[in-house]
This record gives sequence, C-alpha cells and structure tokens, in this order.
Amino acid sequence: MLAEAGLAALWLAAALATLQLLMAAVALRRGDDALVAVRPVAIVQGALAIVAMAMLIAVFWRSDMSVALVAANSHSAKPWLYKVAGAWGNHEGSMLLWVTILGMAGGAVALFERRLAEPTLVATLGAQALIALGFYAFLLFASNPFARLDPAPLDGAGLNPLLQDPGLAFHPPTLYAGYVGLSVAFSFAVGALVTRDVGRDFARAMRPWVLGAWIFLTLGITAGSYWAYYELGWGGWWFWDPVENASLMPWLAATALLHSVTVLATRDGLRAWTVMLAVVAFSMSMLGTFLVRSGILTSVHAFAVDPRRGAFILVLLALYIGGALTLFAARVGTVRQGTMFDPVSREGGLVANNLLLSVILGIVLIGTLYPLVAAGFGVQLSVGPPFFNKAAGPVALALVVVMAAGPLLHWRRDNVQAVIVRATWPIAAAAFAFAALVVFAMPIGVLPLLGLSLATGLAIASVAPLWGRNLRRTPLFTWGMVIAHLGIAVSMAGMACDAAFTTERLIALRPGEATRVGPFRVTLDGLSPRVEDNWSAVQARLKVERDGTKRELFPQSRVFTDPPTMTSESAIATLTDGQLYTVLGAADGHGRWQLRLWWKPFVTLIWLGGVLVALGGALSLIGRLRPRRRPAVEAWL
Repeated sequence: MLAEAGLAALWLAAALATLQLLMAAVALRRGDDALVAVRPVAIVQGALAIVAMAMLIAVFWRSDMSVALVAANSHSAKPWLYKVAGAWGNHEGSMLLWVTILGMAGGAVALFERRLAEPTLVATLGAQALIALGFYAFLLFASNPFARLDPAPLDGAGLNPLLQDPGLAFHPPTLYAGYVGLSVAFSFAVGALVTRDVGRDFARAMRPWVLGAWIFLTLGITAGSYWAYYELGWGGWWFWDPVENASLMPWLAATALLHSVTVLATRDGLRAWTVMLAVVAFSMSMLGTFLVRSGILTSVHAFAVDPRRGAFILVLLALYIGGALTLFAARVGTVRQGTMFDPVSREGGLVANNLLLSVILGIVLIGTLYPLVAAGFGVQLSVGPPFFNKAAGPVALALVVVMAAGPLLHWRRDNVQAVIVRATWPIAAAAFAFAALVVFAMPIGVLPLLGLSLATGLAIASVAPLWGRNLRRTPLFTWGMVIAHLGIAVSMAGMACDAAFTTERLIALRPGEATRVGPFRVTLDGLSPRVEDNWSAVQARLKVERDGTKRELFPQSRVFTDPPTMTSESAIATLTDGQLYTVLGAADGHGRWQLRLWWKPFVTLIWLGGVLVALGGALSLIGRLRPRRRPAVEAWL
C-alpha cells in the first residue's frame, strides 16, 4: 500500500497545484484578498510532495520488488545507504525528488515570505503552482515512479555501480535544491512583472531565495566534481561533459543574478536586467533537466530515457520560458529606470562582472548545444576541453580582474586614480607571484601562469572590505562576501596548479617492482582478493615513500554482480601539498599489472575553495535574514 499512498499523494498535490493556480488567477483578476487562502494550499501541496517522496524511499528501503522502479534499480543485498539513495538514482525517482523540492520551495515561500506586497506574492505563488503543475503531469503521465510489476521478480537488477557511493546521498539533493530553488526567483520575477512591482522591495524579498539556491548549487557542483574525480578513475576534476555543463550554466546565471539583485536591493538599479537574469537562470535549469533526461546525450551523468519524455520536458521549457519572455517583452516598458550610476563605480563593476559571466555562459551554452545541432544535420563532432579552455579561459581571467576591482570601488561614483591607489597591494601581489613563477617554477602554460598570478591578487583584494574596520562590528554579510571571493581565489589557484604541475605515470609492474612519480617512490607490494556483499575485487597494495615517510594505498579493480559491471576504484593519499592519485588496471598476461599514477600538487584547493564560496554565501544569507543582530563572528575573534 505504500506505493499506492505515494501515488495518491502525488495526485492530491497536483490537484492542489491546480487549485492554487486558479485561486491566484481569480484573486489577481478581481482584486480579492485571497492570500490567506493561497498560503495554506501551497503549504499543504509541498507537504504532500514530501509524503510521496517518503513513500518512494520506503519501498526502496523495504526492497519491494513489485514496484517496477525498485526492481529495475535496487537489490535486496545492497547496503541500506544505497537502497535509500537509490530512490533518486534513476530517472523517475530523481524527478520525484525534483518535484518534491519544488513543492517544498513553494510551501516555504508561502510560509515565510512577508516582505512582498500581497498581490505580488499571490502572483508569485500562482507562477510557482503553474511550474509545479507541469511537472506533476510529467510524473503522473510519463514517469510514474510507483508503477507496479505483476508478477514481481524475486530480486532486483541492482543499482548502477558508479552510483554506489556516498556521493549519491549528497550530490543530487543539493544540486536539485539549487536547480529548483531558481524556480522561486523565476516565480518572483513573473509575479513582479504581472503586478508591475519591480523595485527595491521586490529585490530584497527575492535576494535570500536566490542566495539560498546559489549556495546549494555551489555545494552540489563542488561535491559532484570531487565524486567524479575519485570515482571515475581518470584523475580529472572537470571534463566539460555536457551534463557537467548543464549544472555549470545555471550557476553562472545565478551568480550574475545574485550580483544584479544586490544592486537593485541596495541601490535601486538594474531593474530590467535583474528580471531578465531570473528568467535566464531558471531557463538554464530547465535546459539542464532536458539535456539529462531527453536521451540525446551519451554521458555517465545522464539518464538514458525515452526521447518522448525529453519532448515532454521540451514542451514545458517552451511553455514556461517562452511565456515568461513574452511577458517580459510586454511589460518591460512599464519597468521604470532605476538609479543611474557612473561606469567607474561598484555598480559599474558589477555590471561588467555580469557581462563577463554572461559571455562565459554563452560560450558554454554554444559549446554544449552545437554538437547536438550538428548531429541533427548528420554531422558528428565533439566539443571538448580544448575549445572550452581556450574560449572561456581568457574571459574567466578578465572576470577575475573585475572581481578583484569590485570590492575596491565605491558606490555610485568613484575616481580612477583613487581606485588605482587602493589596488596597489593586489597589483603588487599579482606581479610578485608572476615574477616568482617565471623565475623559480618550471615552464608552465600561459593560462596557469596568469591564473596563479591573478588568484594571488584576487586573494588580497578579497579582504579589502575589512581594511581599517573594526572586525568585531563588521556585518556578517560583509564577512560572507569576503570569504566567497576568497574561495574563488583559492579554487582558481588549485585549478592552475593542477594544470601546471601535475605529473602522470602509466606503467606495468610485477609485484615487488617500483617506479617514481613526482617526489614519490611507489612499490607494487602485492595483490589480494577482496569480497563484499555485492562485489568482489582484486586489490593492490602499494607502498608509497617520500622523504622517509611511508604509507600504503589500496586501489582496486572491482566486479559487481548486480548488474554485472567492472569498475576501477582509485586510492588517493591526501597531503598538505596535494594528492597522490593511484588506479589499478588490468593484468597484461606476463605477470605485470597496469598502474596509473598522478601527483597533483595543491589540487585540493579546488574543492576547499568551493566550500569557502558556499560558506561565504551562507554567512551572507544569515546576515541578510538577521540584519539587526550583532555578527556571530564576534565569537570567533
């Protein structure tokens, strides 16, 4: 009965979404005060979506093989973590998670939002109900997660071995919270256009929701990058895979939106730009959903499903985004011009920042979609890292320069000479790093050289808002901005170090033989079998020596039984100055085993920076939500 209860909850949630939409439309048409009625409908709708997701998790937990989704994606021998997380490790379950977060977001807006004018909030909840209704229809008519099997199989086919990792429990929920969180920004923008209420109050109400979605997107992308890095065994942290790009594009748009909504909330500028970016950000989220679920991509990250389902999502994308753009075109003339500012000002710096982010977004979008369009005309081609690095790399470096200058600028109006004086220390730091790398480092590429130099300058510029201030009285959102920008500098330094200093060794060794990679001597000490509940493995024992310090690593070549799959499980030694990454390959038939070894200096800075960026966003969110309280940072100083 759990599956039937979950399906019933979905139908009731869809009915309430319909009711919520109709109530909002009637209230806006007649001018009725329907907010008191709309709020509880949205809250109950979100609660029913949670019930449906809970029922799906329950049937996976119980290994109910009479549910088709469980039989196709689970097995009774799976550890409990993968049974639970396996509920969203497939197309239907992940879409239910998507819809659940969507319902929760709408319910949270209804429950907590008190700053918007009532008509605008009614319109916002109506827009959110329209989005939810489309996806409820998609689940109920094209992707039912509760469909039954008769007769039920004795056991299931098992979960994809690449997904049998703790990352499955963390990465999709955080990423989806970011994806779907952007729907709230979209609904805010639609609501404000409907009621012609685009102003500072609208921006102040929307900003925490944008910031929350951006934090989750940052965490989701960071976690997904590290998961792919250690799980896929190729030693890379970003491959410019189309599905990876599908998560990056909403983040780029959300970052631009976050800066734009800040200008609107604090200085009453960039009104039309803010609304457009809210539409674009959710458009990228919808596009990513389409790419992953349409079946048009071949990727380890994609769900290979019936293309007809992709067509359903494409129709929803056209309906929502086309409708929003039509509304924007019809109402943009009613959006009054905000406060003007000089090009040399913090607002001007944020505009330049947004333009560069938009250029990078355009590059990623074109590089992702062009092969798909070409394939439609019978031309097979691939667009990979060389294109993205060469096209987006220089723009990203220019973005770093603008980002470093931003905190040094004053609002409304500034003086170029005064800005140059304030930038003395960041410029000097970047120049010193550049000279030191040229003189003392091995020959490295131009992009890594400039990346490390500019990351140094950005790190110094990031703390500029703290210069000369009483740190105990500095607002929490200022600390958040500092830490987030510092996190970008840290991540950038890690990326540049990985590109500049990584050394790789591919070799075949017999037990007892040794090789060198970077500063390490690695010995294949032996091999042994290992057997677990749902997989068996050949496990290598590697003895690693560096400057008299010894440690052991145990990479594996695994064979999973359900479904039958072979995978390579990397073993990684994480040190203060980098990671030694090891992968065991196959035997060559002559008593030797293939080993692939990488020494990656300071590569961990990539993910440390991502965590710092999310932490900075969280501090800013807390500071914005509790502006009258003394900053909690006092306890740290």
